[in-house]
Amino acid sequence: MTKAPIDAADVRDDDADRKVVEDERAELREFIKELSADDIKSGNWFTKLSAQAMSSYTEKVDGQYFQERYKGVPADAIVDQRIKMAARYAALEGGLSAGAYSAAVVATLGSLGGAATATVPAAVATMMVDVAFISRLQLRLAYDIAVLYRVPLDLSDPDDMWKLIRVAFTIKSGEVVREGVVKAVPVIVRPVIKRFYSGAVLTAAKGLPVVGKYLLQRNIIKIGIPVVGVPLAVVLNRYTTLLAGRHAQAVFRNDARVIELAENLSKRSRHPQLMLWVAWLVIRANHKIADDETLLMRHLVRLVREQHQVVDEQLAHLVDIDPAEVWRRMDAEPGDLSDILDVADRVAAVDGAVNAREKAIISELRDRCRRV
Repeated sequence: MTKAPIDAADVRDDDADRKVVEDERAELREFIKELSADDIKSGNWFTKLSAQAMSSYTEKVDGQYFQERYKGVPADAIVDQRIKMAARYAALEGGLSAGAYSAAVVATLGSLGGAATATVPAAVATMMVDVAFISRLQLRLAYDIAVLYRVPLDLSDPDDMWKLIRVAFTIKSGEVVREGVVKAVPVIVRPVIKRFYSGAVLTAAKGLPVVGKYLLQRNIIKIGIPVVGVPLAVVLNRYTTLLAGRHAQAVFRNDARVIELAENLSKRSRHPQLMLWVAWLVIRANHKIADDETLLMRHLVRLVREQHQVVDEQLAHLVDIDPAEVWRRMDAEPGDLSDILDVADRVAAVDGAVNAREKAIISELRDRCRRV
């Protein structure tokens, strides 16, 4: 397998960059040849691409890989560089693919349902190389960013794999991506793009899974406007990759912030088991659980188990937490409990501003700490 585009030299060299992109395209043409028309119609092409894109890549690219490559450089700086590099390759690939696009590709998409199961029309194969290139690029970029921020992802775990896919392709809200794309292109073609997003040309995409449909929509824009095909393909490839990279940076940097908080709380805690009860009491104060709070609690439990050899089965099986039980546990602890109060303050703020119910819990904690 050739190098991923963003594994190429960091020094900008137009000829070298183009060579990397062309090599990637040649590799992906071989991948597309192995697909059937049914793979594309069903969306199974994306399942196969994901496996092909990440299997050997994750064995090579890990924390040590980046430490050796960018020794002493802060993660934020490396992430920024790799996002820009990925966007550059995406733009180059867009220019190469757009030259092969024509209205015939759109027409062929509509007739894909009549293709033989084992046959992929040449026009569709042209489009699929472009789709596969950008999809693999953005998937690997998101993974790189997670590794750089030391956010653990186990891609054999369906939840972690789906999270990577959602982050890589900004799937949380297709409308966000759609509006971003519309704003990125010249004003004169915006009405045309909106028509292509909602028009009958997407009929062929109805049978695809969410991810496949989304990726097909994004590429049909480039195919369907031949007058501005090459410039638009370059702009869209570059912009969507920048958008995906910045989204991945925001998500995984925030995850890293929460994990770092969990590490610091566990490291400093003199009452690790009580810390878990207090943290959960604060999190459940308003009867809602934010994603950041869930992530924090998950890593707190893990770190307390690893660093303090504490496993609390009672807490693990708890449905409703009773504040009286937490107060009883606090009363049973001798000595200074200031570390517990610090935990409460930090847990309450992990997902933003501290609300009234969290403040009430913290106030009660403070009073009890003083009495102790």
